[in-house]
Amino acid sequence: MNGKKGSIEINIPSITNTKLPENKKKCGEVSASGKGWILRIWEVCKEDSNRVTFSLKVGLAVLLVSLLILCRAPYQVLGTNIIWSILTVAIMFEYTVGATFNRGFNRALGSLLAGILAIAVAQLALSMGRIAEPIIIGLSIFIVGTVTSFMKLWPSLVPYEYGFRVILFTYCLIIVSGYRMGNPIRTAMDRLYSIAIGAIVAVLVNVLIFPIWAGEQLHKELVSNFTSVADALEECVRKYLEDDGSEYPEFSKTVMDDFPDEPAYRKCRSMLNSSAKLESLANSAKWEPPHGRFNHFFYPWSEYVKVGAVLRYCAYEVMALHGVLHSEIQAPCNLRITFQKEIQDATSNAAELVRCLGKDVCDMKRSLKTSLLKRVHSSTERLQSAIDMHSYLLTSTYEPPDSNTSKPQPKLSLTLSSTLSNLSNQLAELPEPNSDPPSQPLGTVPTLQTESYHEMMRKQSRRLYSWPSREVDAYEEEGGFSADFIPRMKALESTATLSLATFTSLLIEFVARLDHLVEAVDELSKMSQFKQEAL
Repeated sequence: MNGKKGSIEINIPSITNTKLPENKKKCGEVSASGKGWILRIWEVCKEDSNRVTFSLKVGLAVLLVSLLILCRAPYQVLGTNIIWSILTVAIMFEYTVGATFNRGFNRALGSLLAGILAIAVAQLALSMGRIAEPIIIGLSIFIVGTVTSFMKLWPSLVPYEYGFRVILFTYCLIIVSGYRMGNPIRTAMDRLYSIAIGAIVAVLVNVLIFPIWAGEQLHKELVSNFTSVADALEECVRKYLEDDGSEYPEFSKTVMDDFPDEPAYRKCRSMLNSSAKLESLANSAKWEPPHGRFNHFFYPWSEYVKVGAVLRYCAYEVMALHGVLHSEIQAPCNLRITFQKEIQDATSNAAELVRCLGKDVCDMKRSLKTSLLKRVHSSTERLQSAIDMHSYLLTSTYEPPDSNTSKPQPKLSLTLSSTLSNLSNQLAELPEPNSDPPSQPLGTVPTLQTESYHEMMRKQSRRLYSWPSREVDAYEEEGGFSADFIPRMKALESTATLSLATFTSLLIEFVARLDHLVEAVDELSKMSQFKQEAL
C-alpha cells in the first residue's frame, strides 16, 4: 500500500543487526573481567614480590627433579621410584628457608624411621611364613597408624606433627609395595634415595636462589606493627576531637567494623591477629643459619615474639579508644575541645615514642629513650591535672568556683556553652518575640522560651543528649517540659560527659603500658647485640 493514504510502514530490523550488539556486549564484559583479573593479580604481586619469587622457585625445583624422569639415563638407574622425589619437592618446599629446613628435617627423620621400621617388620613377617605374613603386616599397619596419630596430637610434639604423618604414609607404602614385590629392603632403599634427591634439590634451590629468610620476615613484621599502632592511635584521637556529632555511623557498620575511612585502624586490627604468624616465623627462623644482619648463632628470635605480645597489649587500648569513638553515648563536642590541647600533646608524644622504638628495632640500634619517655609522662600528667582541676565539667550538677576564694583557678581557653545547671540564665538570653512574656518566678521556665530552647536543642546533634533515643522522642511528643524532664536530662548529660572521662583514662592507660614496651625492646636489643647509638 505504498503511496496510498492510510498506509502503514513497518520496519523489521535484520537479525544480524539485533545480535551484533549483544555479541559486542558479551565480548566487552569478558574483556572487562579479564582486565579486572589482570589488575588484581598485578596488585597482589606488587604487594609482596616474594610471592612471585617463591612460585618461580617451586616451578624450577619441580622441573629439575622431573628431568630425572624425562631423561632416559637416570630413569633407567632409579626406575619408577624417582616419582618420590617430585612428591618430596612438592611437600617439602616452603615459603621461607627456615620453614623448608624444618619441613625437611621432619621429612628426613620420618622417612628414615619409617624405612627402618618397615624393613624390620617385613623381615619378621617373612620369617613367620606365607600364612602369617599378611596378618603381621596388617597388624603392624594398624599399630603404626594408631600410635603416630596419637603422638602428633601430644601438646609438646605438635611441632613435629608433619614428621609423624610422614612416618605413617611412608611406612604403609613401603611395607605394602614390598610385600607385593617380594624385596622390601630394595624397595625401601630406592625410595629413600629418591626422597633424599628431592630434599637436596628443594634445599639448594630455596637457599641459593633469592632466599626468603623467616628471620627477616619476622623483623619486618614486628617493625610494621609498631607503625600500625602509632598511626591507629593518632587517627583515633584525631577523629574523636574532630567529631562534632553531625555524622553517626550505622549500627551495622559499627558491629561489622566496617570503617573504610580508617585505614590505620584496619591495620591495627589485623595486627592483633598476628600472634600466630609471629610465632610461626620465630619457629622457622630458629632453623636458619646466620645470615645478613643476623650473623650469630642462637639468635633470640623468641624475644621478637615477646615484644610483639607487649605491643599487642598496648594495641588493645587503641581498640578500646576506637570503641569509645563509635559508641552510642558521646560527650558533647565543646566538652572535648576543652581538653583538646592536653589530649593532643599526650597522643603525639606517645605515638612518637612508639615510632622511635620501631625505628630502633628496624635499624638494630640501641638508644636511650629517657628524655622522650619523660616527655610522654609529663604530657600525661598535664592531662591528668587538667581533668582533676576541671572535673566539675564532667558532672551535670556542680557549683561554680567562688571568685572570692584565695586559691586561683586556671582559665580554660574554651568552656561549655550550655549546661543544665544554668539553664534558666541561658533561656533568659534567647531572642524574645514582639510581646514581652509575663514575669515568672525564678527557677520556672516560660512557655515561649521553652519552645525556643526546644528549637535550639533540635538543631544540635542528637548524640549530645539522646541516649537512650526515646527520651528525646518522648519529649517531642509531649511538646514541652514535663515534671521530671530536667532530672532525666541531667542524668543523661552526666552519662554523656563521662564518655570523655573514659576516653582520657584509656589514653592514660596506654601511656602506662608503654613502660613495659620500652623494657621489652631494651631486653631485645641487649640479647640481639644491637649497636649502641653514639650520644
